[in-house]
Amino acid sequence: MFYDKTLFPWLGAFEANWETIREEMLAARGDGFLPYVERHLYNFGWSVYGLYAWGIRLDVHCEACPRTSALLDTIPGVFTAGFSRLDPMTHIRAHRGGPEGVLRLHLPLISAEGATFRVAEETRPWIEGEAFVFDDCLEHEAWNRSDVPRVVLLVDFPAPDLVHIPPPRKRVKRAVDAIFGAPRPPRYRPDGAALADLRERRA
Repeated sequence: MFYDKTLFPWLGAFEANWETIREEMLAARGDGFLPYVERHLYNFGWSVYGLYAWGIRLDVHCEACPRTSALLDTIPGVFTAGFSRLDPMTHIRAHRGGPEGVLRLHLPLISAEGATFRVAEETRPWIEGEAFVFDDCLEHEAWNRSDVPRVVLLVDFPAPDLVHIPPPRKRVKRAVDAIFGAPRPPRYRPDGAALADLRERRA
């Protein structure tokens, strides 16, 4: 499923500034894009430009994209962020992410007819400037059947109250939290709402 975007109060600023984000991505495009590490997931042509990795800010890349970085600062607890590029005719095979308690944002920056994305039973195109949010733990798959690269800003952010598979409680983390206090994760789900009620309704 794709989530109702109104659940995320910071998301509108990303859509309002998508062209600015694209300008910064284009300025960095020739420097810093690396092949995605899980090579078994795709045939060819998937590369990424990292801004955050496992909660760690990649300072050199963030400083090269200051306005994008400032927008990322508005999301509580950014886990992973960066630009994800699929070359023409790239296919990312069906797969599922791990249960880390995060949701994933895609903000399309460059796309064309033939670039499509599936989550569970729903497939939709990437449309420039129109973001969507989904749960990486659900099966998903991507195609770029166009003749231009497809580039999105990808962001993983904590939303444990919205994920389909709750993250496991890790023993070491429990001990650290008991000593220092656990940070309170953000809450996005309205009281009493079921996940099915939070699906994005498209016209």
